[in-house]
Parts: sequence; C-alpha cells; structure tokens
Amino acid sequence: MKTLTKAEEQVMQALWKIDRGFLKDIVEAMPNPKPHPNTVATLLKILIEKKFVITETFGRMNEYSPAISKQTYSKSTMSSLVKGYFGGSFSKAVSFLVEENKLSVEELELLLQQLKKK
Repeated sequence: MKTLTKAEEQVMQALWKIDRGFLKDIVEAMPNPKPHPNTVATLLKILIEKKFVITETFGRMNEYSPAISKQTYSKSTMSSLVKGYFGGSFSKAVSFLVEENKLSVEELELLLQQLKKK
C-alpha cells in the first residue's frame, strides 16, 4: 500500500470521520487552522490517483468517499513501522513504548486481558 504524506493523511482523517462528503464538508471536518479549499481539492486529486479516495459526480460537484478503511490503512502503516524500525517484532515495539514511558503497566495489563479473551 502506498504511504500518505502528513497533509494527505489529514484529509483522509477528515474523510474517515464524515464517511463521505463534498469538498466543503471535508474542509469543515478538518482541524483548525482549516486549509484553503483549493489545497484540499489538490490533495483529493492526489488521493484519487493513489486509489485512497473514490468520487461520484453530481452535476458539477464531486462527492468523495474513502476507498480504503481507516482500519486497513492503520494496519498497513503499523506493520510498515514495526518492520522498518523494530525488525518486524511487535514485542520490540511494545518494549520500546514501555521504556519511553509511553505505555504504562496498567495499559499493558489491559492489553494482556484483551489478548486472553481472544
């Protein structure tokens, strides 16, 4: 799967939030300071080329919707991150988060409980 730039990812986050919408809806769903609609339109064109967004035309207006779910993108991104920085080892990634105080013992215990339920 292709990766997204930070700006492209912000547009996708807004689109995932609203599920589908016109340019103005996407701009409204974005955090402040809101980008110019022309910037978002350009990013949407790129996202269509990358096959992350599909469009349906109504007259002269396009309605945009995600072609890839947030979960699918998250899974791919996380796998690439772990592969690139931790040699593919998710346990090394978790150890890193613990060492950097980004993951507490309580959070680890909750994760273990979730794993035991599966």
